[in-house]
Amino acid sequence: MSEVVNNSSENEIGQLQDWFFLFISKWYWFLTSVLVMLFIAIAYLAITPTIYTRNMSVLIKDNSKSSTTISTEEMFENMGMFNAKTDINNELLTLKTPILMETVVSKLGLNITYSAKHHFESKVLYKTSPIVLQIEKEDEFKQMSMIIHILPNHKISLSDLTLNNEDIHYEEVTCNMTDTITTPLGRIVVFPTEFYTKEYENIPIQFNKTTVRLAAKSYSTALKAELAEKNATVINLAINDVSTMRAEDVLNTLVSVYNENWIKNKNQITISTSEFIGERLNIIEQELSGVDENISSFKSKNLLPDIKSVSDKYMQQSSDNERNLLGLTTQLAMVRYIGNYLRDDKYLQKLLPTNSGIDNMNMEKQISQYNEIVLQRNNLLSNSSEQNPVVKKMNKALASMKEAIILSVDDLMAVLKIQIQNISNSESQNRDKLASNPNQVKYLLSVERQQKVKEALYVFLLQKREENELSQTFTAYNTQIINPPMGPILPVAPRKNIILLIAFVIGLALPMLIFFLIETLNTLVRDRKDLESLTIPFVGEIPFVGEKKSRFSCRKKLVSPAGIVIEGHSRNMVNEAFRIARTNIDFMRGKTQYGSVIMTTSMNPNSGKTFIASNLSVTIALKGVKTIIIDTDLRKATLSLLVHSPKMGLSNYLNGEVEDIEKVAIKGTFNENLTIIPVGVLPPNPSELLLSTRFEELLQQLRTKYDYIFLDCPPVEIVTDAAIIAKHCNMTLFVVRAGLLDRRMLPDIEALYTNKQYNNMCMILNGTDHTSGKYGYGKYGYGYGYGKYGYGYGKVYGK
Repeated sequence: MSEVVNNSSENEIGQLQDWFFLFISKWYWFLTSVLVMLFIAIAYLAITPTIYTRNMSVLIKDNSKSSTTISTEEMFENMGMFNAKTDINNELLTLKTPILMETVVSKLGLNITYSAKHHFESKVLYKTSPIVLQIEKEDEFKQMSMIIHILPNHKISLSDLTLNNEDIHYEEVTCNMTDTITTPLGRIVVFPTEFYTKEYENIPIQFNKTTVRLAAKSYSTALKAELAEKNATVINLAINDVSTMRAEDVLNTLVSVYNENWIKNKNQITISTSEFIGERLNIIEQELSGVDENISSFKSKNLLPDIKSVSDKYMQQSSDNERNLLGLTTQLAMVRYIGNYLRDDKYLQKLLPTNSGIDNMNMEKQISQYNEIVLQRNNLLSNSSEQNPVVKKMNKALASMKEAIILSVDDLMAVLKIQIQNISNSESQNRDKLASNPNQVKYLLSVERQQKVKEALYVFLLQKREENELSQTFTAYNTQIINPPMGPILPVAPRKNIILLIAFVIGLALPMLIFFLIETLNTLVRDRKDLESLTIPFVGEIPFVGEKKSRFSCRKKLVSPAGIVIEGHSRNMVNEAFRIARTNIDFMRGKTQYGSVIMTTSMNPNSGKTFIASNLSVTIALKGVKTIIIDTDLRKATLSLLVHSPKMGLSNYLNGEVEDIEKVAIKGTFNENLTIIPVGVLPPNPSELLLSTRFEELLQQLRTKYDYIFLDCPPVEIVTDAAIIAKHCNMTLFVVRAGLLDRRMLPDIEALYTNKQYNNMCMILNGTDHTSGKYGYGKYGYGYGYGKYGYGYGKVYGK
């Protein structure tokens, strides 16, 4: 029982190894498939917009679950002014209503989008569009789109106009920005924005406008709102968008609009404003107006609309001066370094530093020309000497150019010093202006102090009025933001790593599936394993000899006509395979006084019978054994092609035209021990000639002269010639062609062996694909044996 289990597990392991070696041999298909799938994945990622997510947590205040402390809201609730209980589920549904989202879309203008083509992906320009488009008498219920081409010199052109998703014929017109353009969509004006740069020139900007309702529906669908926990009053909001800024604005504005609507709904009861507070507010407003006028006059007189802004301006100028001074000082240091470098004698006739950060194209050009001459001089000097007239001439030119560069360096140093001095003077003036600000500030503080006192009184009165009107203008929001909009830096879609991994897996799995289906549906003999169910002795396996049509082709090209591939001192795969087959045939033949007649046949044509018989004969002849091969295929005479199909041969001998067989025998063509008898003229009655006594007598005669007599016969199922010849043979070598013979014919071959229709029948497998590594040659090794005799030669290396 344990042996059965072990054999089963070994078979499974063997099958896995076979598949593994098959896949390894087809590595180029796997590589091609993986590259194609990765290319498709990369193309998909390139054209797919990148989606980001933003999350926000909002606390909905539920007064029905508050503590025992009496709050202001509860006091008014007890007075009957409010009904402050909140249903969290109702608020959750309210946040997701399209009406609320329509207000958000209107406030943010989300129904209008600008986008630019960025590589293969369309990039949304939310709040960063270089242009803005205005349409006179715009119909908010119409959908429209167009492409705006930004041209050099602030020119634009419009194209691809659509209205309600229908193309509109429009002749493209080029005009300046800010010009009014009459189009079928209306009168259009395009204005540049603060983000306009020359980088956008020749880049088409896509303008899309949809209705507020459709845009709100889209964002409502993208919005996710759910409770953080079952019994909590915290709502988690999430939205996906191609723009993180837009997603954050949508969430913030949504909560803001929700709060505004909540306050508006709560303020239903109106009370009168106190006359006293109103009168006092009027008086304070007049006094504040006088103080404000005093402050305004002082600022106008001293040209100080805003001291803080002026101070900031001076500080900014000071910062700019400092930055410019630093840059000029750096350049001055670099120029001084280059000047010292040029004046140092140890650097004579050496390359000068380039791209040193000096903003002087003339000097950089001089240095570049100097370096070119230095390189030419050095190249010439490597094959000459300092005494070369050309070298001397170049040395003079280099000395002259170095002097010119030194003069340029000195001039640039002088210019940089002047610029540094000018910036230093400007900085000194800024400091003087900043020093005069404290006195002005001192006066303004005294006036503003009066302003603040009156403002405090004004605010106090406003507070009292608000307390009186609290039922109308109660400003406590119903929400509290716990977590502001935030999210991961990496996009949530498309998942690049996962998509690439899936593409890689598909690229590997697809060839596996295809090869599995090909191998599963393939009914032809593929390798030695397909013959294991037969009891016929197996003498050898010959690898495929030929060429593939292409590297990526699975079909092979047969060797036609059969050629001799055996070489005396060769140790390649084919030669070793024939030597193994020779050893096994010798074993089956045993010791005999007379020559052995061996016929080669097959089930169907093109199995390589002639190839096997001819090369096996040469292999045996290499041992110094007398061998003869006879072309008994009197219908095709394939073997005769090896000796150029002479006019005289076996058929001439059998019909009595030639009396001595030696006259038609060809000796020593491929080996001194090998004799070949061709067919000669193709006879009209091949079967009758083979049935003649002359054929039997011929074989009896040859047995006394040769140790091995090979007969190249026709296939067994085509004509009866093979059956006629079989009774004269000691051994039948049945050739099975891998990739040609249908496995469903193997039982018929087994029946030939079982019924002993052919003497001492054995089998040889021809044309196996050694590149697959399955029962073949190459780096996986090779192994042979045959049938019930149990004789084997060699082992699979690595096992």
